[in-house]
Amino acid sequence: MVVWTLAAAWAQDEWKVPPRELVSALDASILTEWQVLRGGALLEQRPVLYPALEDLARPMAALAGVRVDTQRHTLYRDRVATDLVVIDPKGRRRPIELPYGRSLRAAASNPDGDRLALQLSGPDGVELWTWSEGQLSRIAEVRVNPITQASWSWMPDQNSMLVKLVPKQVGLEPTRPQVPTGPVTRDARGAAASSTYEARDLLVDAFDDAQFTWYASSQLAVVDLVTGAVRMVGAPGVYGDVAPSPDGTYALVERLEPPWSHRVVWSQFAHDLEVWTLSNGSLVHTLASVPVADQVPIHGVPTGVRSASWRQSADATLVWLDALDQGDWSVRVPHRDRMMSLAAPFDGKPAEVFRATHRVDGWWWGRDGLLVVQEYERERRWRHVSTVNADLGPESKKPWFDLSRNDRYADPGDPVVEVDATGRALLAQLGTDLFFAGTGSSPEGDRPFLDRRSTVDGRVTRLFRSPADRYERFRGFTDDTYQSFFVLSEAWRSVPNVLLLSGGRKTAGAAGEATYRWKSKLMTQQVDPDPDLRRITKETVTYTRADGVPLSFTLYTPAGWKPGDAPLPTVLHAYPREFSDPATAGQVSGSEQQFLRLAGATPLSFVLHGYAVLDNTTMPVLGDPDTAYDTFVEQLVASAEAAIDEAVRRGVTDRDRVGITGHSHGGLMTATLLAHSDLFRAGIARSGAYNHTIRPFGFQSERRTLWAAQDTYLAMSPVMFAPQLREPILLVHGARDENPGTIPFQSERLFEAIRGSGGTARWLSLPLEGHGYAARESVEHVLAEQIEWFDKYVRDLAPP
Repeated sequence: MVVWTLAAAWAQDEWKVPPRELVSALDASILTEWQVLRGGALLEQRPVLYPALEDLARPMAALAGVRVDTQRHTLYRDRVATDLVVIDPKGRRRPIELPYGRSLRAAASNPDGDRLALQLSGPDGVELWTWSEGQLSRIAEVRVNPITQASWSWMPDQNSMLVKLVPKQVGLEPTRPQVPTGPVTRDARGAAASSTYEARDLLVDAFDDAQFTWYASSQLAVVDLVTGAVRMVGAPGVYGDVAPSPDGTYALVERLEPPWSHRVVWSQFAHDLEVWTLSNGSLVHTLASVPVADQVPIHGVPTGVRSASWRQSADATLVWLDALDQGDWSVRVPHRDRMMSLAAPFDGKPAEVFRATHRVDGWWWGRDGLLVVQEYERERRWRHVSTVNADLGPESKKPWFDLSRNDRYADPGDPVVEVDATGRALLAQLGTDLFFAGTGSSPEGDRPFLDRRSTVDGRVTRLFRSPADRYERFRGFTDDTYQSFFVLSEAWRSVPNVLLLSGGRKTAGAAGEATYRWKSKLMTQQVDPDPDLRRITKETVTYTRADGVPLSFTLYTPAGWKPGDAPLPTVLHAYPREFSDPATAGQVSGSEQQFLRLAGATPLSFVLHGYAVLDNTTMPVLGDPDTAYDTFVEQLVASAEAAIDEAVRRGVTDRDRVGITGHSHGGLMTATLLAHSDLFRAGIARSGAYNHTIRPFGFQSERRTLWAAQDTYLAMSPVMFAPQLREPILLVHGARDENPGTIPFQSERLFEAIRGSGGTARWLSLPLEGHGYAARESVEHVLAEQIEWFDKYVRDLAPP
């Protein structure tokens, strides 16, 4: 078990507090959220965005890709919420008074919508509670075990749930021996390379193995939320995904099999896929014994049975995928995947449902055998959507639509899935029509929509589109008639609230606009926590790169600044992304109408300190997926230069006072631009990777190894160019970064390389923090450091 304490050894500095206006904005970023419940109700909750540092200081164990709060037997840094209120369809508010010391971890309403199941995080773990008719009650003497996810599911009777519990008889928690019992060893015998991203918090030794077994072990149980009765199902074990069949007769159980691998995370451990009867927990059928997935090709998939689940439109039919290309993108075959099925009593021969030309990356079940399948063509970054009649088999597969995955303007959105009255997750469907909801990106910004789309002739009816002067998003239907639905509505100067839209009437809409007019009812009453922030101005700006690639950024300027005033010191913030063609690379994302929130250590905080901010600056890397990164550096420099030129042309930016910031892959971008251009006075790189030779088996969308693309790996490693990093750089990193590609060592080594080369740098290691920064103390400190750094090296520095 890894135990951290706030000892003086952490650092010499004390926690800093940013300027008052930033602290105020940080408080104002904690906004109410809503969850749509069955029956047209809402669950209002207030998230705990910034836990105290003492919460992060609780004992933690990193075990096979999951971090465990060993004090509470739950997930470390689990997201929780407080201030619960149920809002019924008539708008009446019914607060849920949580017991002292408890916060909401998860909530789910039953299909009837008359009962809530609640997982409450308490001092001794995750408790199971139920709320109905204004009464909150606890299921006594049980604790939910969330360590391997899939911790609960509603049963078809709508009153009980299949739950993973912490076993009552698990023995004593393992303790690390004071004297090692032997060395740590690893063997390599011709194993294939695996992606860097599979090496997250791996088990190391026998003690780790014992800890994982102890914390991940669960007892399956059917819990009646009305009577409180708990019926154990089967024996305790280490289980992954667990799901009841739609008719409630069986459970599909992923039972993990030791010995535990030290090369991959738990979700890739060897496991048996078993079908149990829920009446007594007896084994009915073993679908597959899946070996440890430690030889999967980079960015590939395992061979054999994968993604097994229940067909939602049948009582008890298993479905799964099977790779036909050895799970390897580089293998040329006419079909990459197929879906197979097997119905109860599971003693027949599996049937083929369909074959996919490309890799299947999603599917949705509808009524009357309808199945919607999405495939991804990596070579073109292309999305293919088809329909299948699962009752008729492979010959019924029909192409529906296809487009570039990066084409935001043409994106039809995603199909809407609703839980029906029997508890089955099915497509929202009227006859042969389905409902799709999307972001609605356009050259003028995002305008989310709700469409009704025919699976027969492709006809699309636009039911709803966000008004141009607001930002409104579909949040869910109120019932299975699909005649009313919720939207989350906000604007630049209007705080988010939920509207109920109903009574739609057909109207003549312009091209792309809604063809229905809806009655609107305000369901919530959130108020603006910081009206002064509305004085900031925001604008979407488009321009082109020197090679003709269209680009954009969102421009923020301080309150009171207007065109014609003196140019401002400027912060450019970005995150590079990969594209196949220039047209999609330059598409605008985001909306000028989104309500401004300065959450966390956001670079937008600079606008409150007198800077202009170029946020969401497009930094596209264009090219074939196999070679796009060969020109990463050149494309970054060209994109950054175009953004600065446009901001200067508009009179907003002082060219001699521009700073660059980025997080994760954006941190790499920041260091790269400072090393290979003279466009910026200083930079702030957070939680980045700066030496790609220590993650040699792929990064981002790069699937080539270091030895196959050595020049590219080196060119994308700023540590190799430390003598060229002459501009000051602030390196920020969480000391517990869980991302295997951005281990804290990355920032420390770059700092040492710059220091040894005579450059100017500051290394800030945040104790107890991961890839993102959560604790209130950490967030405030990073905000203060960022302001100090750019005030010293960007705003106040004399022109070169």
